[in-house]
Amino acid sequence: MMEYRVDFLLGVFSVFFIQGTSILFVSIVFDQIDSLHGWTYHQIMFIYAVALLGRSLEHIFFDNLWTIGFQYIRPGNFDRLLIRPVNVLFQLIAERVQQDGVGNLLIGLIVMFTAAPHVGIDWGFADILLLLLMIVSSSAIFLAVNLFLASFSFWMVDSLPIMVAVHGSSDFARYPMSIYGKGIRFVLTWIIPYGFTAFYPAAVFLDPDGFRQFAVISPIVAVVSLTIAYFVWNRGLRAFSSTGN
Repeated sequence: MMEYRVDFLLGVFSVFFIQGTSILFVSIVFDQIDSLHGWTYHQIMFIYAVALLGRSLEHIFFDNLWTIGFQYIRPGNFDRLLIRPVNVLFQLIAERVQQDGVGNLLIGLIVMFTAAPHVGIDWGFADILLLLLMIVSSSAIFLAVNLFLASFSFWMVDSLPIMVAVHGSSDFARYPMSIYGKGIRFVLTWIIPYGFTAFYPAAVFLDPDGFRQFAVISPIVAVVSLTIAYFVWNRGLRAFSSTGN
């Protein structure tokens, strides 16, 4: 990718700029208020950082799932993956590394190192390991949702519009779930588990008396979500019928 350095840097810094403007918007809001339903600016930035870091890992290594319909199934390129003696999903994932995700990773690290000292946690080695586990769980849930939806392409050729529509709801999880009504909380917790990509993992450190019962099961939700998504992927793989060229 560094063969074309300008393209690489533009990809990285375009994502960096987009996320930066979102953070700037939150900062402007908090210039007018002291807290949002009891949540301070640095607490919300901490939640935001967990979301960015989890998303960045998925974005860098698993972004090729978004292309399965229009780049593989529709033009008939998926067939060449099937005739190789290697796991099809591994081939699909390994064919692309997305440099744009590096922008998410950079700004996520900046926000994390800025917010973490201000959330009232005396950071020890165990806390850091727990935080890393929560970030990996966040990334795994992003992957599970995308894999689940990408698998629909086996039946409908291209499920990208559904993936885009559902992924947009992940923005809600970057803010405290307590600011939403019960309906939205239920959907983002038990239907599309984006709540476990940001708010609930962060609540392990920020809100131990309120949402901790949800927060501590984030890794379990990640494992269950991946298992369901991989099951649907395999069902779709068995149902796949080539579109030809």
